[in-house]
Amino acid sequence: MARPPKPWYRKERRAWFVTLDGVQHNLGPDQALALSRFAKLLAQFAGDRCQLPDTFAELADAFLEWTQRNRSEATYLWYLKALQSFVRRYPDVKPEQLRPFHVETWAAEHGGATNTRRNRMRAVKRCLRWAHRQGYIDRDPVVALEVPNGPPRDVYVSPEEFAELLSHVKCPEFADLLTVVYEVGCRPQEILRLEPRHVDLKHSRWVIPASEAKGKRAPRVVYLTEKAQAITERYLARYPGGKLFCNSQGLPWDPYSTACHARRVQLRMGRARMKARGITVPDHEVVELAVQLADDKRRKEDERLTNAGKRPKRRPRLNTPKTDTYWTRVARQRLVDKRASELAERRSLYSLRHSWATNALQSGVDPLTAAVLMGHRDPSMLARVYQHLSHNPEHLLKQMKKARGE
Repeated sequence: MARPPKPWYRKERRAWFVTLDGVQHNLGPDQALALSRFAKLLAQFAGDRCQLPDTFAELADAFLEWTQRNRSEATYLWYLKALQSFVRRYPDVKPEQLRPFHVETWAAEHGGATNTRRNRMRAVKRCLRWAHRQGYIDRDPVVALEVPNGPPRDVYVSPEEFAELLSHVKCPEFADLLTVVYEVGCRPQEILRLEPRHVDLKHSRWVIPASEAKGKRAPRVVYLTEKAQAITERYLARYPGGKLFCNSQGLPWDPYSTACHARRVQLRMGRARMKARGITVPDHEVVELAVQLADDKRRKEDERLTNAGKRPKRRPRLNTPKTDTYWTRVARQRLVDKRASELAERRSLYSLRHSWATNALQSGVDPLTAAVLMGHRDPSMLARVYQHLSHNPEHLLKQMKKARGE
Protein backbone atom coordinates (compact mmCIF):
# COMPACT_ATOMS: atom_id res chain seq x y z
CA MET A 1 0.00 0.00 0.00
CA ALA A 2 1.39 3.42 -0.93
CA ARG A 3 2.37 5.77 1.89
CA PRO A 4 0.34 8.99 2.30
CA PRO A 5 2.05 12.19 1.10
CA LYS A 6 4.03 14.06 3.74
CA PRO A 7 5.95 17.37 3.53
CA TRP A 8 9.73 17.33 3.92
CA TYR A 9 12.37 20.04 4.38
CA ARG A 10 15.01 20.51 1.67
CA LYS A 11 18.12 22.11 3.13
CA GLU A 12 19.68 23.28 -0.13
CA ARG A 13 16.47 25.14 -1.06
CA ARG A 14 15.62 26.14 2.53
CA ALA A 15 11.98 25.30 1.94
CA TRP A 16 9.35 22.65 2.59
CA PHE A 17 8.17 20.45 -0.29
CA VAL A 18 5.49 17.83 -0.89
CA THR A 19 4.77 15.52 -3.84
CA LEU A 20 1.16 15.02 -4.93
CA ASP A 21 0.38 12.76 -7.87
CA GLY A 22 3.99 12.89 -9.06
CA VAL A 23 4.25 16.71 -8.93
CA GLN A 24 6.43 18.54 -6.38
CA HIS A 25 5.00 21.64 -4.68
CA ASN A 26 7.07 24.30 -2.90
CA LEU A 27 5.34 25.10 0.44
CA GLY A 28 7.70 27.86 1.54
CA PRO A 29 10.35 28.19 4.29
CA ASP A 30 8.01 28.51 7.29
CA GLN A 31 6.90 25.17 8.72
CA ALA A 32 3.51 26.34 10.06
CA LEU A 33 2.59 28.03 6.79
CA ALA A 34 3.89 25.02 4.88
CA LEU A 35 1.57 22.68 6.79
CA SER A 36 -1.36 25.02 6.18
CA ARG A 37 -0.65 25.19 2.47
CA PHE A 38 -0.23 21.41 2.40
CA ALA A 39 -3.72 20.95 3.91
CA LYS A 40 -5.25 23.26 1.28
CA LEU A 41 -3.43 21.48 -1.52
CA LEU A 42 -4.56 18.10 -0.22
CA ALA A 43 -8.19 19.22 -0.09
CA GLN A 44 -7.99 20.71 -3.58
CA PHE A 45 -6.31 17.57 -4.90
CA ALA A 46 -9.01 15.34 -3.40
CA GLY A 47 -11.72 17.57 -4.86
CA ASP A 48 -10.19 17.45 -8.33
CA ARG A 49 -9.92 13.67 -8.17
CA CYS A 50 -13.61 13.36 -7.22
CA GLN A 51 -14.84 15.55 -10.07
CA LEU A 52 -16.38 13.40 -12.81
CA PRO A 53 -16.32 14.26 -16.51
CA ASP A 54 -19.46 15.99 -17.75
CA THR A 55 -19.16 15.31 -21.49
CA PHE A 56 -17.71 12.53 -23.58
CA ALA A 57 -14.94 14.92 -24.68
CA GLU A 58 -13.76 15.26 -21.06
CA LEU A 59 -14.04 11.50 -20.63
CA ALA A 60 -11.94 10.96 -23.76
CA ASP A 61 -9.29 13.35 -22.40
CA ALA A 62 -9.04 11.30 -19.21
CA PHE A 63 -8.76 8.08 -21.20
CA LEU A 64 -6.07 9.54 -23.46
CA GLU A 65 -4.05 10.72 -20.44
CA TRP A 66 -4.20 7.21 -19.01
CA THR A 67 -3.26 5.71 -22.39
CA GLN A 68 -0.28 8.03 -22.74
CA ARG A 69 1.03 6.92 -19.34
CA ASN A 70 0.38 3.20 -19.67
CA ARG A 71 0.59 2.35 -23.36
CA SER A 72 3.01 2.90 -26.23
CA GLU A 73 3.15 6.14 -28.19
CA ALA A 74 1.75 4.47 -31.31
CA THR A 75 -1.26 3.17 -29.35
CA TYR A 76 -1.86 6.61 -27.86
CA LEU A 77 -1.73 8.32 -31.26
CA TRP A 78 -4.10 5.73 -32.72
CA TYR A 79 -6.72 6.39 -30.02
CA LEU A 80 -6.11 10.14 -30.24
CA LYS A 81 -6.90 10.28 -33.96
CA ALA A 82 -10.07 8.20 -33.66
CA LEU A 83 -11.47 9.91 -30.55
CA GLN A 84 -10.75 13.42 -31.87
CA SER A 85 -12.84 12.60 -34.94
CA PHE A 86 -15.70 11.28 -32.79
CA VAL A 87 -15.62 14.35 -30.53
CA ARG A 88 -15.76 16.67 -33.56
CA ARG A 89 -18.92 14.81 -34.65
CA TYR A 90 -20.53 14.95 -31.17
CA PRO A 91 -18.78 17.79 -29.29
CA ASP A 92 -21.29 18.29 -26.46
CA VAL A 93 -22.82 14.86 -25.99
CA LYS A 94 -22.81 13.44 -22.47
CA PRO A 95 -21.66 9.85 -21.86
CA GLU A 96 -25.10 8.75 -20.66
CA GLN A 97 -26.69 10.16 -23.85
CA LEU A 98 -24.58 8.02 -26.17
CA ARG A 99 -26.25 5.17 -28.02
CA PRO A 100 -24.83 2.52 -30.35
CA PHE A 101 -26.30 4.27 -33.40
CA HIS A 102 -24.15 7.34 -32.66
CA VAL A 103 -21.00 5.27 -33.09
CA GLU A 104 -22.27 3.36 -36.12
CA THR A 105 -23.38 6.55 -37.88
CA TRP A 106 -20.06 8.27 -37.25
CA ALA A 107 -18.04 5.28 -38.42
CA ALA A 108 -20.12 4.94 -41.60
CA GLU A 109 -19.87 8.66 -42.46
CA HIS A 110 -16.10 8.41 -42.86
CA GLY A 111 -16.35 5.48 -45.27
CA GLY A 112 -13.36 3.24 -45.78
CA ALA A 113 -12.98 -0.51 -45.69
CA THR A 114 -14.75 -2.76 -43.19
CA ASN A 115 -11.61 -3.06 -41.07
CA THR A 116 -11.29 0.76 -40.92
CA ARG A 117 -14.87 1.19 -39.67
CA ARG A 118 -14.31 -1.66 -37.23
CA ASN A 119 -11.25 0.01 -35.72
CA ARG A 120 -13.08 3.33 -35.28
CA MET A 121 -15.88 1.60 -33.40
CA ARG A 122 -13.39 -0.33 -31.29
CA ALA A 123 -11.70 2.90 -30.19
CA VAL A 124 -14.93 4.40 -28.82
CA LYS A 125 -15.97 1.12 -27.18
CA ARG A 126 -12.57 0.80 -25.51
CA CYS A 127 -12.78 4.33 -24.12
CA LEU A 128 -16.25 3.80 -22.62
CA ARG A 129 -15.39 0.34 -21.28
CA TRP A 130 -12.33 1.84 -19.55
CA ALA A 131 -14.46 4.65 -18.10
CA HIS A 132 -16.95 2.14 -16.69
CA ARG A 133 -14.22 0.06 -15.08
CA GLN A 134 -12.57 3.14 -13.60
CA GLY A 135 -15.87 4.36 -12.13
CA TYR A 136 -16.28 7.48 -14.26
CA ILE A 137 -19.68 6.25 -15.50
CA ASP A 138 -22.20 3.89 -13.91
CA ARG A 139 -22.82 1.86 -17.07
CA ASP A 140 -21.38 1.41 -20.53
CA PRO A 141 -23.90 2.98 -22.95
CA VAL A 142 -22.58 1.12 -26.03
CA VAL A 143 -22.04 -2.30 -24.49
CA ALA A 144 -24.59 -3.71 -26.97
CA LEU A 145 -22.78 -2.23 -30.00
CA GLU A 146 -21.91 -4.99 -32.47
CA VAL A 147 -18.52 -4.43 -34.04
CA PRO A 148 -18.07 -6.07 -37.47
CA ASN A 149 -15.58 -8.89 -37.72
CA GLY A 150 -12.20 -8.18 -39.22
CA PRO A 151 -11.22 -9.58 -42.60
CA PRO A 152 -9.90 -13.17 -42.52
CA ARG A 153 -6.14 -13.57 -42.48
CA ASP A 154 -6.07 -16.29 -45.09
CA VAL A 155 -3.64 -14.75 -47.58
CA TYR A 156 -0.84 -17.12 -48.45
CA VAL A 157 2.15 -16.29 -50.65
CA SER A 158 3.86 -19.41 -51.92
CA PRO A 159 7.61 -19.43 -52.67
CA GLU A 160 6.80 -19.26 -56.40
CA GLU A 161 4.49 -16.27 -55.91
CA PHE A 162 7.07 -14.57 -53.73
CA ALA A 163 9.69 -14.97 -56.45
CA GLU A 164 7.27 -13.38 -58.93
CA LEU A 165 6.63 -10.59 -56.44
CA LEU A 166 10.33 -9.82 -56.09
CA SER A 167 10.75 -9.72 -59.87
CA HIS A 168 8.49 -6.65 -59.98
CA VAL A 169 10.23 -4.78 -57.13
CA LYS A 170 12.48 -2.03 -58.49
CA CYS A 171 13.74 -0.76 -55.13
CA PRO A 172 16.51 -3.06 -53.77
CA GLU A 173 15.95 -1.84 -50.21
CA PHE A 174 12.25 -2.76 -50.40
CA ALA A 175 13.18 -6.17 -51.80
CA ASP A 176 15.49 -6.71 -48.80
CA LEU A 177 12.68 -5.73 -46.44
CA LEU A 178 10.27 -8.20 -48.03
CA THR A 179 12.87 -10.96 -48.08
CA VAL A 180 13.70 -10.66 -44.38
CA VAL A 181 10.03 -10.74 -43.34
CA TYR A 182 9.38 -13.76 -45.56
CA GLU A 183 12.46 -15.51 -44.17
CA VAL A 184 11.91 -14.94 -40.42
CA GLY A 185 8.17 -14.21 -40.05
CA CYS A 186 8.62 -11.16 -37.83
CA ARG A 187 5.93 -8.57 -37.23
CA PRO A 188 6.08 -5.48 -39.49
CA GLN A 189 6.44 -3.17 -36.49
CA GLU A 190 9.45 -5.17 -35.30
CA ILE A 191 11.48 -4.81 -38.48
CA LEU A 192 10.40 -1.18 -39.07
CA ARG A 193 11.58 -0.17 -35.56
CA LEU A 194 14.68 -2.34 -35.49
CA GLU A 195 17.94 -0.64 -34.47
CA PRO A 196 21.56 -1.88 -34.45
CA ARG A 197 21.44 -2.30 -30.67
CA HIS A 198 18.80 -5.01 -31.11
CA VAL A 199 21.02 -7.19 -33.32
CA ASP A 200 22.91 -10.14 -31.82
CA LEU A 201 24.95 -11.51 -34.70
CA LYS A 202 26.82 -13.98 -32.49
CA HIS A 203 23.60 -15.95 -31.95
CA SER A 204 21.97 -14.99 -35.30
CA ARG A 205 19.04 -13.17 -33.81
CA TRP A 206 17.37 -9.88 -32.93
CA VAL A 207 16.61 -9.24 -29.28
CA ILE A 208 13.97 -6.56 -28.63
CA PRO A 209 13.63 -5.69 -24.91
CA ALA A 210 10.30 -6.19 -23.17
CA SER A 211 9.73 -2.44 -22.87
CA GLU A 212 9.74 -2.16 -26.69
CA ALA A 213 8.09 -5.49 -27.56
CA LYS A 214 4.42 -6.06 -28.23
CA GLY A 215 2.54 -6.52 -24.97
CA LYS A 216 5.61 -5.41 -22.96
CA ARG A 217 5.57 -8.73 -21.08
CA ALA A 218 8.76 -10.39 -22.30
CA PRO A 219 11.64 -9.73 -24.68
CA ARG A 220 10.98 -10.57 -28.32
CA VAL A 221 13.63 -12.74 -29.93
CA VAL A 222 13.69 -13.16 -33.71
CA TYR A 223 16.04 -15.83 -35.04
CA LEU A 224 17.62 -15.27 -38.46
CA THR A 225 18.16 -17.54 -41.41
CA GLU A 226 21.41 -17.30 -43.38
CA LYS A 227 19.83 -15.02 -45.98
CA ALA A 228 18.25 -12.77 -43.34
CA GLN A 229 21.50 -12.58 -41.38
CA ALA A 230 23.47 -11.60 -44.50
CA ILE A 231 21.01 -8.77 -45.20
CA THR A 232 21.16 -7.67 -41.56
CA GLU A 233 24.96 -7.55 -41.60
CA ARG A 234 24.93 -5.49 -44.79
CA TYR A 235 22.59 -2.91 -43.27
CA LEU A 236 24.56 -2.83 -40.02
CA ALA A 237 27.60 -1.71 -41.99
CA ARG A 238 25.54 0.86 -43.87
CA TYR A 239 23.50 2.31 -40.96
CA PRO A 240 25.37 1.91 -37.63
CA GLY A 241 22.97 4.32 -35.90
CA GLY A 242 19.24 5.00 -35.94
CA LYS A 243 16.78 2.64 -37.61
CA LEU A 244 18.41 -0.30 -39.33
CA PHE A 245 16.24 -0.79 -42.41
CA CYS A 246 16.06 2.35 -44.56
CA ASN A 247 15.04 3.15 -48.13
CA SER A 248 17.26 4.31 -50.99
CA GLN A 249 17.28 7.85 -49.55
CA GLY A 250 18.48 6.69 -46.14
CA LEU A 251 15.08 7.32 -44.49
CA PRO A 252 13.57 4.67 -42.21
CA TRP A 253 10.71 2.63 -43.61
CA ASP A 254 7.28 3.32 -42.09
CA PRO A 255 3.81 1.81 -42.64
CA TYR A 256 2.87 4.49 -45.19
CA SER A 257 5.98 4.12 -47.35
CA THR A 258 5.79 0.33 -47.32
CA ALA A 259 2.12 0.46 -48.33
CA CYS A 260 2.94 2.82 -51.22
CA HIS A 261 5.67 0.50 -52.50
CA ALA A 262 3.40 -2.52 -52.13
CA ARG A 263 0.77 -0.72 -54.22
CA ARG A 264 3.30 0.02 -56.95
CA VAL A 265 4.43 -3.60 -57.05
CA GLN A 266 0.79 -4.71 -57.28
CA LEU A 267 0.20 -2.45 -60.30
CA ARG A 268 3.37 -3.67 -62.04
CA MET A 269 2.33 -7.29 -61.56
CA GLY A 270 -1.17 -6.52 -62.81
CA ARG A 271 0.09 -4.71 -65.92
CA ALA A 272 2.46 -7.58 -66.70
CA ARG A 273 -0.43 -10.05 -66.48
CA MET A 274 -2.59 -7.78 -68.67
CA LYS A 275 0.15 -7.75 -71.29
CA ALA A 276 0.63 -11.51 -71.11
CA ARG A 277 -3.10 -12.11 -71.53
CA GLY A 278 -3.58 -9.45 -74.19
CA ILE A 279 -6.00 -7.40 -72.07
CA THR A 280 -6.46 -3.76 -73.14
CA VAL A 281 -8.76 -0.92 -72.15
CA PRO A 282 -11.48 -0.11 -74.74
CA ASP A 283 -11.29 3.38 -76.23
CA HIS A 284 -14.96 4.12 -75.59
CA GLU A 285 -14.44 3.58 -71.83
CA VAL A 286 -11.48 5.95 -71.94
CA VAL A 287 -13.60 8.64 -73.66
CA GLU A 288 -16.48 8.25 -71.18
CA LEU A 289 -14.22 8.52 -68.16
CA ALA A 290 -12.24 11.44 -69.68
CA VAL A 291 -15.48 13.40 -70.27
CA GLN A 292 -16.61 12.66 -66.71
CA LEU A 293 -13.29 13.73 -65.17
CA ALA A 294 -13.17 16.93 -67.23
CA ASP A 295 -16.77 17.81 -66.33
CA ASP A 296 -16.13 17.19 -62.62
CA LYS A 297 -13.05 19.41 -62.72
CA ARG A 298 -14.95 22.13 -64.61
CA ARG A 299 -17.86 22.01 -62.15
CA LYS A 300 -15.59 22.35 -59.13
CA GLU A 301 -13.76 25.25 -60.75
CA ASP A 302 -17.06 27.01 -61.54
CA GLU A 303 -18.24 26.53 -57.95
CA ARG A 304 -15.00 27.99 -56.66
CA LEU A 305 -15.32 31.07 -58.89
CA THR A 306 -18.99 31.51 -57.98
CA ASN A 307 -18.24 31.36 -54.27
CA ALA A 308 -15.52 33.96 -54.80
CA GLY A 309 -18.02 36.29 -56.54
CA LYS A 310 -16.52 35.80 -60.02
CA ARG A 311 -18.12 34.73 -63.29
CA PRO A 312 -17.39 31.14 -64.36
CA LYS A 313 -15.36 30.71 -67.53
CA ARG A 314 -16.92 29.39 -70.73
CA ARG A 315 -15.04 26.37 -71.95
CA PRO A 316 -15.87 23.86 -74.72
CA ARG A 317 -17.16 20.46 -73.60
CA LEU A 318 -14.85 17.48 -74.05
CA ASN A 319 -16.38 15.16 -76.66
CA THR A 320 -13.53 13.16 -78.22
CA PRO A 321 -10.19 11.89 -76.90
CA LYS A 322 -8.37 14.19 -79.35
CA THR A 323 -9.96 17.31 -77.81
CA ASP A 324 -7.95 17.11 -74.61
CA THR A 325 -5.03 14.69 -74.45
CA TYR A 326 -4.43 15.34 -70.74
CA TRP A 327 -7.79 13.94 -69.59
CA THR A 328 -7.58 10.96 -71.91
CA ARG A 329 -4.16 10.10 -70.50
CA VAL A 330 -5.50 10.39 -66.96
CA ALA A 331 -8.58 8.30 -67.80
CA ARG A 332 -6.56 5.59 -69.53
CA GLN A 333 -4.12 5.39 -66.61
CA ARG A 334 -6.95 5.02 -64.10
CA LEU A 335 -8.67 2.31 -66.10
CA VAL A 336 -5.41 0.40 -66.57
CA ASP A 337 -4.68 0.62 -62.84
CA LYS A 338 -8.18 -0.65 -62.08
CA ARG A 339 -7.74 -3.66 -64.35
CA ALA A 340 -4.27 -4.32 -62.94
CA SER A 341 -5.58 -4.22 -59.37
CA GLU A 342 -8.17 -6.84 -60.27
CA LEU A 343 -5.54 -9.19 -61.68
CA ALA A 344 -2.95 -8.90 -58.89
CA GLU A 345 -3.44 -8.71 -55.12
CA ARG A 346 -1.45 -6.34 -52.96
CA ARG A 347 0.91 -8.22 -50.66
CA SER A 348 1.55 -6.52 -47.33
CA LEU A 349 4.26 -7.32 -44.82
CA TYR A 350 1.68 -9.06 -42.65
CA SER A 351 0.72 -11.38 -45.51
CA LEU A 352 4.37 -12.46 -45.69
CA ARG A 353 4.41 -13.12 -41.93
CA HIS A 354 1.26 -15.24 -42.25
CA SER A 355 2.84 -17.10 -45.15
CA TRP A 356 5.86 -17.89 -42.97
CA ALA A 357 3.55 -19.62 -40.50
CA THR A 358 2.10 -21.76 -43.27
CA ASN A 359 5.51 -22.66 -44.67
CA ALA A 360 6.79 -23.56 -41.19
CA LEU A 361 3.88 -25.88 -40.41
CA GLN A 362 4.05 -27.51 -43.84
CA SER A 363 7.78 -28.10 -43.33
CA GLY A 364 7.08 -30.10 -40.18
CA VAL A 365 7.72 -27.47 -37.49
CA ASP A 366 5.49 -28.26 -34.52
CA PRO A 367 2.88 -25.58 -33.61
CA LEU A 368 4.49 -24.80 -30.24
CA THR A 369 7.89 -24.04 -31.80
CA ALA A 370 6.27 -22.05 -34.62
CA ALA A 371 4.32 -19.99 -32.07
CA VAL A 372 7.49 -19.24 -30.10
CA LEU A 373 9.37 -18.21 -33.24
CA MET A 374 6.51 -15.90 -34.24
CA GLY A 375 6.37 -14.29 -30.80
CA HIS A 376 3.01 -15.72 -29.67
CA ARG A 377 2.47 -16.62 -26.04
CA ASP A 378 0.76 -19.92 -26.92
CA PRO A 379 0.08 -21.95 -30.08
CA SER A 380 -3.69 -21.33 -29.91
CA MET A 381 -3.19 -18.20 -32.04
CA LEU A 382 -2.03 -20.41 -34.90
CA ALA A 383 -5.18 -22.49 -34.67
CA ARG A 384 -7.51 -19.46 -34.48
CA VAL A 385 -5.96 -17.13 -37.05
CA TYR A 386 -3.45 -18.80 -39.33
CA GLN A 387 -5.63 -21.29 -41.18
CA HIS A 388 -3.51 -21.22 -44.34
CA LEU A 389 -3.01 -24.97 -44.43
CA SER A 390 -6.49 -25.25 -45.96
CA HIS A 391 -4.87 -23.93 -49.15
CA ASN A 392 -2.82 -27.11 -49.46
CA PRO A 393 -5.09 -30.20 -49.56
CA GLU A 394 -2.13 -32.44 -50.45
CA HIS A 395 -0.44 -31.54 -47.16
CA LEU A 396 -3.59 -32.20 -45.14
CA LEU A 397 -4.12 -35.54 -46.85
CA LYS A 398 -0.52 -36.51 -46.11
CA GLN A 399 -0.95 -35.59 -42.43
CA MET A 400 -4.21 -37.55 -42.24
CA LYS A 401 -2.49 -40.68 -43.57
CA LYS A 402 0.39 -40.09 -41.15
CA ALA A 403 -2.07 -39.86 -38.26
CA ARG A 404 -3.57 -43.23 -39.30
CA GLY A 405 -0.12 -44.84 -39.54
CA GLU A 406 -0.32 -45.31 -43.29
